[in-house]
Amino acid sequence: MASAGPVQAPELLPDQPAPRYPSRALRRGERGTVVLRVQVDAEGRAGDVEIVERSGSRDLDRAAAEAALRWRFQPARDAEGRAIPGYATVPVEFETE
Repeated sequence: MASAGPVQAPELLPDQPAPRYPSRALRRGERGTVVLRVQVDAEGRAGDVEIVERSGSRDLDRAAAEAALRWRFQPARDAEGRAIPGYATVPVEFETE
């Protein structure tokens, strides 16, 4: 019988590079949270990135999605503990200080 899906969803590994804060957005004082849905392969590499919730800034949304393509993840696991493709939901916060 086939598994219904991952038992454990993919997780972002620690110490992944933060998105570059776009200088234009920084000058405008733009801030917000972008929520991404990232397709993660069985090796933990990001594939497709979909913006689930926008920040209100096209520049911030783009920076978050571009950064996610470089991130590494702990892949999803099936009931037997095997690495399988899956999806991770990752919020990315941009705050001006």
